Amino acid sequence: MPKVFKIGITKNKNLEIQEAKEINLIAGKGIIGDRNFHEYNDGRHGDLHKDGRKQLTLIESENIDYYNKKFNLKIPYLNFRRNIVTKGIKLNDLIGKELLINQTKIKGVDLCRPCKELQEKLGLDNYIKEFLIKGGLRCEILTSANIKVGDEIKVL
Repeated sequence: MPKVFKIGITKNKNLEIQEAKEINLIAGKGIIGDRNFHEYNDGRHGDLHKDGRKQLTLIESENIDYYNKKFNLKIPYLNFRRNIVTKGIKLNDLIGKELLINQTKIKGVDLCRPCKELQEKLGLDNYIKEFLIKGGLRCEILTSANIKVGDEIKVL
């Protein structure tokens, strides 16, 4: 059963991601208290977050586990700076698809591309290459609700 394994948010882009047990999501805006929460985060008001791309991000725990094992590292899941770390679901297949996590409906919009800033922050030369198609999924929030660690993820 696919599920929410870990959750992380941060108020500012440059601050460390803080682990959370539960988050509150607002449709079209993002996660309350997160760096990417914006009053108009749906692309209709000329903002930078077109199509809700930065409302919510997910990454597979299995990809992080594989990377850590391959390079004999122990990088914590939340250091990869995605909001939700999943377990038991392949995210790359979910672009354009709707998911239900608890009562929150989300839609996969785009793959998360690994960024040079995160590679430098992690101090790893191979991060971008290794996570080119394993960096996670950007999602648009369609319904407002809460998500908790352990919630089941259902593809609709």
